[in-house]
Amino acid sequence: MDVKNIANANTYIPLILASVIGMSGFVSTAAIAKDYFTVKDGELQRPTGYREWVYVGTPVTPNDMNNGKAAFPEHHNVYIDPESWAVWKDKGEFRDGTIIIKELVSVGSKAAVSGNGYFQGDYIGLEATIKSKSLNPNEPGNWSYYSFSTPDHTALTETARAFPAAACNACHQAAAADDFVFTQYYPVLRAGKAKGEAATGGHSSSLK
Repeated sequence: MDVKNIANANTYIPLILASVIGMSGFVSTAAIAKDYFTVKDGELQRPTGYREWVYVGTPVTPNDMNNGKAAFPEHHNVYIDPESWAVWKDKGEFRDGTIIIKELVSVGSKAAVSGNGYFQGDYIGLEATIKSKSLNPNEPGNWSYYSFSTPDHTALTETARAFPAAACNACHQAAAADDFVFTQYYPVLRAGKAKGEAATGGHSSSLK
């Protein structure tokens, strides 16, 4: 290598290293659980950017099918943070630091060009579930549950305090398939459990 090339190498190598370090710093920062949720003075700050997390499904239990008295008549669009999804598809378990977001959407039109059904209407609320030993050392499964929905379902609060464990955990403990999570109703989670690359979709021709 001649002097000119050495000079060029000395110029570019630090730039390359800086770029790599910068990229690594970004990746590692994004993978830290605290980047997905922040709790201050016992209040969960409303998460942002969750629609770019991993979407796992949308269950709905409409009033029409529950004598007009469904406990949760709206659609629930559910997302899990990317790092927790990575652990789920690798180990088949929910890591400490998992956050699952539930976006509530009203049942809108019940008819479309494709036929009758339950179609999504307007956003009416936001809820979150967090698994954390440090936040919830005495709660079953270390899970806590939050709601950012205002009583009239027209706005969201900036922060939320956890519900008492008895308000949510009893049902989850009795009926949820995996660690207080109703994975039996979410095919993305069922199919992805400890499946590695196959969990990402498109790698299998079988639908079983």
